[in-house]
Amino acid sequence: MKSSLTPEPASPQSVVITHEDVDRAHDRERVMAARARQGWKPHLQLLWLLIGPGILVMLGENDGPSMLSYATSGSRYGIGFFLPFTVLTFLMAVVVQEMTMRLGAATHRGHAELIFLRFGPFWGWFSLLDLALGNFLTLITEFIAIRAGMSFFGVPAWAAILVALGLLYLALITHRYWTWERMTLGAALCNLIFVPVALMTHPDWRAIGSALLTWRPLPGGLTPSTLLVLLAVIGATVTPWMLFFQQSATVDKGLTRKDIRIGRLDTLLGAILATIAAVATIIATAPLFHHLNAADLQAAGFAQALAPRIGHLGAALFALGIVEAGLVASITISISSAYAFGEVARSPHSLNLPLREGRPFYSVLLLCAAAAAAIVLIPGLPLVYVVLVVNVIAVLAMPPALVFLFLLANDRELMGDQVTPLWANLLAAGIVLFLVTAGVLYGISVIAPGLLRAFAH
Repeated sequence: MKSSLTPEPASPQSVVITHEDVDRAHDRERVMAARARQGWKPHLQLLWLLIGPGILVMLGENDGPSMLSYATSGSRYGIGFFLPFTVLTFLMAVVVQEMTMRLGAATHRGHAELIFLRFGPFWGWFSLLDLALGNFLTLITEFIAIRAGMSFFGVPAWAAILVALGLLYLALITHRYWTWERMTLGAALCNLIFVPVALMTHPDWRAIGSALLTWRPLPGGLTPSTLLVLLAVIGATVTPWMLFFQQSATVDKGLTRKDIRIGRLDTLLGAILATIAAVATIIATAPLFHHLNAADLQAAGFAQALAPRIGHLGAALFALGIVEAGLVASITISISSAYAFGEVARSPHSLNLPLREGRPFYSVLLLCAAAAAAIVLIPGLPLVYVVLVVNVIAVLAMPPALVFLFLLANDRELMGDQVTPLWANLLAAGIVLFLVTAGVLYGISVIAPGLLRAFAH
């Protein structure tokens, strides 16, 4: 049963202008001034003012577990199958995240809040708990990546985790969405550090072009182990937290229907940058193909294995890239959980809030991160295996999240003339079918591996 989105009329005495309202109004004033001026310079300024959530969500999803999943695919299977497959997953991400951005700009409400309002408390709590569990598991893998990358430099696990938590806290003390977004964007662009690492391997560009154009079959066929990596790569690109984060960040930034065109460009630009980094990671680790068992790699294993082939500098850059990926994602994923909690609890939830006014928002964010970080310090934790399994869980949790998104994005009462066009709905339906099929195949591989082999042949 749908509930109305029309708010109760407020009396003049009940209207309170908050700290976050003032900050957001200042940001919109700059946008309106740039939009009013003519010439190419104001257009560039407008682009600079409005981009952010799309790039952040895409590069944020190029997180620690994602880069380790790409590294695993490159080292185990080379470039023939996973290079074009990774490009395909980012195309899927563009379709999904464009809907999320458009929904936030059209309704000015976060994803969790809209699900509660349109589908009721049961489905609202279902989606929130699904997000909370997925985010917490993913946070664990972010700190695994940070620990793995820092161990290459001889940093003890406990010190790496404390540094990560300290940087997470420092990213929040600006009390300003704009400042936080620009700082995090700068850190997220360091994801491209994998490009020079890939170049250091002296890749065969003809083989790369052939792989992208011909799309060779999986080495060894479809087996339980290849299916695990396959789903991990999908989960490295399309996950539930991305929906909640980009929609809430779009609202926190104050984007409106007039900004949707640039919001699309922001999302596409983020996908292009993230694809470049992901493809570079596969290329960088492809020289390990046939030379080692990637399943045995733990901690700084990938960087250490690459050192004889690309030198200590290249291996150090690879390790730093893993650390950066984990740090940026730990910030964005923690914030997506805090946004969702604030929307459901009807408590203030904005990065424009001072710590005192946003105590519940910041407390959820920091407590989730601290709890996940503590788990990573458990001795003997199988790091790479945990990363792959968590990415698989993200894939299995994605179809229900997409169903909610598609229903909301096609709700004419909410969206008006911004409802999703037919061609985008067909693409979205194809994505859901693809993810469901992948999940079913994974279930078969666990329950009845013989059936999977029969299916593959």
